[in-house]
Amino acid sequence: MAKVSPFLNPDRSFWAGKRVLVTGHTGFKGGWLALWLARLGAEVTGVGLAPNSDPSLFDLADIQNSVAAHHISDIRDAEELRTILAKARPEIVLHLAAQALVLPAYADPLGTFSTNIQGTANVLDAIRGCDGVRVAVLITTDKVYENPENSYPFRESDPLGGHDPYSASKAGAEIVIASYRRSFLEAQGVAVASARAGNVIGGGDWAKHRLIPDAVRAWSAGAALQVRHPGATRPWQHVLEPLAAYLRLCERLWDDPLLADAYNFGPHPHEVATVRQVLGIAHEAFGKGQIQLSESVARVHESSFLSLETAKARRFLDVRPNWGLEEGVQRTVNWYRQHIDGADPRNLCESDFAAFENLQ
Repeated sequence: MAKVSPFLNPDRSFWAGKRVLVTGHTGFKGGWLALWLARLGAEVTGVGLAPNSDPSLFDLADIQNSVAAHHISDIRDAEELRTILAKARPEIVLHLAAQALVLPAYADPLGTFSTNIQGTANVLDAIRGCDGVRVAVLITTDKVYENPENSYPFRESDPLGGHDPYSASKAGAEIVIASYRRSFLEAQGVAVASARAGNVIGGGDWAKHRLIPDAVRAWSAGAALQVRHPGATRPWQHVLEPLAAYLRLCERLWDDPLLADAYNFGPHPHEVATVRQVLGIAHEAFGKGQIQLSESVARVHESSFLSLETAKARRFLDVRPNWGLEEGVQRTVNWYRQHIDGADPRNLCESDFAAFENLQ
């Protein structure tokens, strides 16, 4: 049997000196991405709202002083966004800013649609008027597909949909991305792709309604974790997995703009796992805490099964997972445990970067 080559790490020689604009750098995934790009030598401009959690990775890891320029700005402000891009003159744009949670989207559907659809359109339109951009990768979600709950791993060619406002807003963003690619940006010489990633875990996420952050909060306080949907199945992955894939996608698009398209990123379809399975690994790694499982009917609709077919990313980008479920969950919980014990969050991130980069 032929040996499968490892995932290709981000190319330092490619990123060194590149002007990169990251939206959402004040959030969880965007914060990790901004740190990694700075580590690779890129000149990063960040655009995002003020951190919406306390504590926040942005503050604890001192991300503001890791980027070349930092802007607190709402992507729904199209004029300000155009001004920022004109000043930054990015060569690559990575768009992560979003309202990224299912339950808050039910509470504020209009705000979610405005941020995720109109905000994405504003980013693309700012790129349309900005000379020098060669690559744009815009992040959506695994939830963009019409989901009949048939345990089928979604392919990029499957119909878009979305029962809940969050999913629908991201499906709408995908349509906007494809439209701008075909109508404007392809002719402008900008390679535009969308990235659909699975459920992301990792240290430094303090958002509510996310499994491991909720678990760490409860167990640290001596309370029981209340789990609303333990049988839900998701394509879990450590945060460095999709971020490395986004960077790899940018590198490939720079050399081959014809690869501009939508891509799924996640674990292999047979490696999806239930909430119950993830919690079992997390509980063992944390070493204490109670869990109260409930199979009661949810107050709002949430998909029971999500899985992504990632063959396209393997074939065209040579992207494949590095860390399996157990290692990803253990590293996530260990990040929080070490932070609770007094470790510096920036050093914890750097340690994970080094471990990931040394896999080859």
